[in-house]
Amino acid sequence: MSDKKHTSAPGHTLSIADKKRVVPPASWKGYQKVLFRIAFVFFILMSIPLSGGWYRNLASIDWLNPHYRDIYDIARFSPSVRSFMGLSRGGGGDEGIAPEGARGERTPVRGEGVKDASERRKKVDGAQLKNESNLPDSGRGHRTKLSSPEDGVVSARGHSGNETQQVSASRLNPASSSEPVQKNRNSQPAVQTPPKRSFLADYADWGLALLIATIAGLIWTAFDRKRQEYNVLYYWLKVIVRYRAAIGIIGFGYTKLFPTQMPYPSLGLLNTDFGDFTAQKIYWLSVGIVPWYQVFGGVVELLAGGLLLFRKTTTYGAILLIGALGDITFVNYAYDGGVHVYAFYFVLLGAFLLVDDVPRLYNLLIRQQYTVPNSYYPYFTRNWLGYTRIGLKLLVFIIFFGILTYTEVINFKYDPYKQPSTAGVKQLRGNYAVTEFRLNDSIIPYSPVDSIRWQQATFENWTTLTFKVNKPVTIDPSNGGGSPMRDIQRTFEIAGTAGGQRAFHYYADTIENVLYLQDKNAVAAMRRGRGRETAGAATAKSDPRRYPESWISPAAWKNIGDENRMIDPRAYSTRRDREFARPARDIGRSKMILNYSTKDGSRVILKGLDENRDSIYVVLDRINKRYNLSESTLSAGKYN
Repeated sequence: MSDKKHTSAPGHTLSIADKKRVVPPASWKGYQKVLFRIAFVFFILMSIPLSGGWYRNLASIDWLNPHYRDIYDIARFSPSVRSFMGLSRGGGGDEGIAPEGARGERTPVRGEGVKDASERRKKVDGAQLKNESNLPDSGRGHRTKLSSPEDGVVSARGHSGNETQQVSASRLNPASSSEPVQKNRNSQPAVQTPPKRSFLADYADWGLALLIATIAGLIWTAFDRKRQEYNVLYYWLKVIVRYRAAIGIIGFGYTKLFPTQMPYPSLGLLNTDFGDFTAQKIYWLSVGIVPWYQVFGGVVELLAGGLLLFRKTTTYGAILLIGALGDITFVNYAYDGGVHVYAFYFVLLGAFLLVDDVPRLYNLLIRQQYTVPNSYYPYFTRNWLGYTRIGLKLLVFIIFFGILTYTEVINFKYDPYKQPSTAGVKQLRGNYAVTEFRLNDSIIPYSPVDSIRWQQATFENWTTLTFKVNKPVTIDPSNGGGSPMRDIQRTFEIAGTAGGQRAFHYYADTIENVLYLQDKNAVAAMRRGRGRETAGAATAKSDPRRYPESWISPAAWKNIGDENRMIDPRAYSTRRDREFARPARDIGRSKMILNYSTKDGSRVILKGLDENRDSIYVVLDRINKRYNLSESTLSAGKYN
């Protein structure tokens, strides 16, 4: 080993003066060079943003008035080779399925293009229409026959007389007689379950990147046979990969450090039966009820990202990254969580960064031999190159440990992205028993099997009314993520939830005491809208249940105010302003208009028009419901 310095590339030399350092061999083996050429192209495709949307977001950021999502979107991109090649537009998010984006469109699953999403919707809608052709929604104030593929035939009678639902007992208990038995609410089937994922579709971008890299690597080999080694190029490839992994996991980690990714369950979720949640929802809630554990996960991810930003601590960062994200990958596969591809993406990047250290770690830990790390790195002979390197690293720290920290704190306190940010009517907040329910002036007495009467109701701290009815609902299979600005598009409280649980966002005219409510389940709304399109535009417009487009009058809007300015001024941002400047898209949500009256919130009377534009009258009496779970000490949002 020589003590001299030799030039390896213009502008810098490689220092090998210290004989204790391990320097890569001057000549690589043939197969090593071929593998490196393929790996170089592959990891470049995997590590740099190929979507035009990423660059548009970067160019549109108002650095003087940023939103946390502006910075997070810099870090959250994933491989989108198909999009780059014009084959499809990839999902590219880390949030799994989102029911609709900021402008009201559905966001595809990660790695799923528009064509894939369309095909997927056709399959899901087909199953829905088959199971939902006789939903109670199709009637106006009366029940209709329900069909259940699992439990036999469910029948129901009208409002008058004894109101019972019956089901063939042979499906429930083969040993029982043919006598009908009363059907329990929880045994009613959900009309939609999360669609099954395809492994090949999930990793299509990876496979395409590998195919391109293999072809490019072989062509590279044919034109570069005389090259003896790629030590310098290999070093810079690892720099690109570790910075990509670092900023990505830092963005991921902040949503846990300030626990907004998995929020503490709302009252409506606490009132939902455990068996009415999807597996994905159970996992997210399991983490959400222990926010300090979520914070710990954020600390681990941020530590991994910070270690990856320095060459000397890359090995420790890669080990931490693989351990943390490997667990998340497995959990998402086990619980059908939807983030498994993005999590495994970081495991792959960490494994690449660690591959050189595996033999040395084996020698040190298993064989217990004297081992020194690989300290091969560039030595810049031109001062401006060294200053540029320091400046770029400092810029990364300012953006991802400075600006992102500030915007995440603001988001956690005033605008948590998975739950509405607007405070609800203060007098109404809490759990209520439904003591009286009238439909078209007819009293409907309480029955656990009634498919029209509300069973319980909850006004959240924010602008959501939840209530439970005894009929199937279309399940929103998302995790309630995405980047919505409008409260109605924040669907964590309804995503992955069945059991007849309904959630309606409301605008409150507190001058006239009127609530303008819309169903938060965007999946059900879009299915209903497509059903109307199938029926024909003329039929849809003449539907007496359909609310007019101007269902909220200008006078009412004046009393309601601007939703964008209902949050704390510290949470204002240019991104929010842009989103609210776009008109909200009507996707056919169910609507209600209800007057409310109360003295102190102990009793609330609601009266007005329901989603079928039938007259309803509901009396709610507050109940002090106790839960085994203690209140969270890290609750997001301020709802004064």
